[in-house]
Amino acid sequence: MIQVTDKHKCCGCTACQQICPTQCIEMKEDPEGFLYPIVDSKACIDCGSCESVCPVLHPFSPVTLTPEAFACKTKDTTLRMQSSSGGIFTILATVIINMGGIVVGASFLPDWSVSHTIAYSHEELGRFRGSKYVQSHLGNIFRTIREELKANKPVLFSGTPCQVAGLHHFLKKNYDNLYTVDFVCHSIPSPKVWKMYLSQSAEGTQVNFVSFRNKNAGWHNYGLLIKDSDNHVIESGTNATNPYMRGFLENLYVRPSCHACPARCYTSGSDIMLADCWGLEKYHPNLDDDKGMSQVLVVTKKGQKLMDMCSVEMDVMRIPYAEVEDHDLHLPITSSTLPNHYREYFFRHFKQQPLKELIVYCLKKSDSHARMINYWKSIGRLIALDKLFRIWKKAKK
Repeated sequence: MIQVTDKHKCCGCTACQQICPTQCIEMKEDPEGFLYPIVDSKACIDCGSCESVCPVLHPFSPVTLTPEAFACKTKDTTLRMQSSSGGIFTILATVIINMGGIVVGASFLPDWSVSHTIAYSHEELGRFRGSKYVQSHLGNIFRTIREELKANKPVLFSGTPCQVAGLHHFLKKNYDNLYTVDFVCHSIPSPKVWKMYLSQSAEGTQVNFVSFRNKNAGWHNYGLLIKDSDNHVIESGTNATNPYMRGFLENLYVRPSCHACPARCYTSGSDIMLADCWGLEKYHPNLDDDKGMSQVLVVTKKGQKLMDMCSVEMDVMRIPYAEVEDHDLHLPITSSTLPNHYREYFFRHFKQQPLKELIVYCLKKSDSHARMINYWKSIGRLIALDKLFRIWKKAKK
């Protein structure tokens, strides 16, 4: 029987809930807004299926080969501007649809919550474009994918590394017709915090458009843009200025398991990992038009096959893996995010005061805390250097 006693050890992938033969596991929201499995012990038959598919209890081994790295962008400029970076996922998805398959990815629902849904046609792929900086609901999507795979349909699944790991654990076998894509994942914010933030920003106005990766200020200065039904801007701001984006990027309200991620170092089982090609301006400034470039890390032979099938639709340049490692982009691949020092304070107060005010307050306190730590580190280094100098000077005599 699956029991979550330490929330750092549950990523919410739902594999346990979806594999349960008696369906006695329910994903329930905790006070922070994250879903965790709760077992109906009276209906449980102690079969152990739930524990057997948990990616935290049974993580995959790290990939030993260095992935092939590419800088890519779609040749369709309109599509690229609608996408978070270079528009590559839509190109990959189009290939699967052309094969008669289905594509599964994160979509906004009418209330602007996020859930994994299925696209059966080219027209439906638009809902997957753009990053959604909030944890998505998976429902029973793994079961649906399994049935489609058994019917020999090609399936492309896109999700966070832990969601991809959850799917592979749930399936318990490899399918030649399954292609999986994850992305360099910083962390996943609370759905409840996002819902509250959106509601407080809208102030009763009907929200008709949300983009977490709006490029009006350029790809490098992407930000959050919210509009109403009359196309009026409710809120906008770059990743450096918008409170919600800053709180997310500084780990103020992300899932506890993100601080002990079970799917780092290419252990999700994905075929391809996507990311922004940050550092492009350093290594290939002639290619940086500030409209977005994707970094594609091909992990498996199946991933390379998929890339080869759609290369005609992309501008592709192979890059050394050293360019990936030389940038902060590589840190989320190999390391879990550190919790913000004021995370606990935030969740103690987030229902009592306006979110924007609370986020700004916590980030200011967090910045002050970081400056103080750096100050004392500098003092420590100076003391250590002075001590070494005295030892050296004494030895010279």
